[in-house]
Amino acid sequence: MEETYRFTSELYRWSERASDTWYFVDVPAEESDEIRDRPRMPRGFGSIRVEATIGGTTWRTSIFPGRERYALPVKRAVREAEGVEPGEPVEVVIRTLD
Repeated sequence: MEETYRFTSELYRWSERASDTWYFVDVPAEESDEIRDRPRMPRGFGSIRVEATIGGTTWRTSIFPGRERYALPVKRAVREAEGVEPGEPVEVVIRTLD
């Protein structure tokens, strides 16, 4: 079942592995709980396919579960097109596809 969520979250850099740099926004706890509680077919790493929009840029990706929240990866092309930097609040719309 497709569901749409709108929220504002801070863009942050995740660099647990020195060879990679990833940027994410966290899905707020309430929305993460709703997403987690919906029955779905299992996917790798517990990921859920979504269509995400920041500003005028829409793309398909997956959100990944963390301890309490899902994390949405924000690729370079999106960050550059929308002019967003780590530490800035970002308005996000996600639509679940699974």
